[in-house]
Amino acid sequence: MSEFFEAIWQGEGIGDGGDLEEALQSFVAVKPDDGDWVAACAADGASPHVERFASFDAYLDNKDALETISVQAQMIIDALSDL
Repeated sequence: MSEFFEAIWQGEGIGDGGDLEEALQSFVAVKPDDGDWVAACAADGASPHVERFASFDAYLDNKDALETISVQAQMIIDALSDL
């Protein structure tokens, strides 16, 4: 089985993916109107991160994430430039 990634914004899941890049592209769902990802990521409560699970089944079974990846604005900008 392959890994599974869930994108989190303000404590809520906003999307997911089969790899980190795909999960990062999920942040398009919360794209700031002014396009300023640096300010958006720094806003109180934003706390953008991605949780990595062993598999989709592990995610569905509510297993703990293997890792929490802190997301920086530039990571989102780079991922969205590929869309």
